[in-house]
Amino acid sequence: MSTRKQRSGELWVLMQARRLGVGRNPLRRRSDRIETVLLWCVLVAALVVIPASAAVGTGISHSLEASAAQRRAALVQVPAHTLQGTESAVSDTPGSPLSLTQVSYVDPQGVERQGLASVVIGTPAGTSMTIWLDHAGNIVTAPRSRSDSQAFGGTAGVLIAFASWLLLWGLFCLARIPLNRERARDWDADWLTVAPRWLRGQK
Repeated sequence: MSTRKQRSGELWVLMQARRLGVGRNPLRRRSDRIETVLLWCVLVAALVVIPASAAVGTGISHSLEASAAQRRAALVQVPAHTLQGTESAVSDTPGSPLSLTQVSYVDPQGVERQGLASVVIGTPAGTSMTIWLDHAGNIVTAPRSRSDSQAFGGTAGVLIAFASWLLLWGLFCLARIPLNRERARDWDADWLTVAPRWLRGQK
């Protein structure tokens, strides 16, 4: 059984090598050579996509982090505590673990204030937390963290790579359509030449 598997593996490798144009094949037609060139171009382009996508993802991450850093510089963090529990609260958006609740805090001018802030559902009243305030002392959404910027950039890079590979494969498949038609015409012409001799040999 292991010998058969080994031979099957060798045959598969040989078939893929011939598909890539490795080795001599007297039956290879012009359309086959064109397809081989296109396949190599697609493979090279697919490899180039990897560092290009990584560079784009890194650029997106840096851009997001720069924007978040500017926002963090314009805001201020202050301690707060919840006035209401969220044990029976409903999330702000479907699937989100957060819910708005009333909190108490002291703004940078020393004025005690109250406002709504997002906390994890199930947070009891009196829980200490940190909130972000704008220049007017109002509660605002926390700026994006560095890890979130990196995660978003990495995800964007991976998605760009996969989308590029799908596009390359789609273009290759489209390019094969006229080549397959040309091969079919060649096979029909060869069959018209060979068939009469075969038929005469069978009589």
